Amino acid sequence: MIVISPRSEASVRVDQAAIERSWRERGFSCGLWVDPPGQVWADYVHDTDELVMVVDGEVEFEIDGQVHRPSPGEEIFIPAHARHMVRNLGCGESRWL
Repeated sequence: MIVISPRSEASVRVDQAAIERSWRERGFSCGLWVDPPGQVWADYVHDTDELVMVVDGEVEFEIDGQVHRPSPGEEIFIPAHARHMVRNLGCGESRWL
């Protein structure tokens, strides 16, 4: 998988306001997470379904043992009660919804 750098001419622009409206219509909230290099959010389980989307950076999501490295703008669904982890794999900040 190719991760698109936010500084690249071919970078994907994520319209946070549009994503927030879309997710709200689908019953989800939306907030921006900004993680420093090496940040790991480990062993989380929630009672509700979640959606996540990388805005920029190299972010890895592990959901019930399956690893996903989405490109910016790609939506990932995390089902309720799924054990999950989020890792910033890049050398800079990552931003994700």
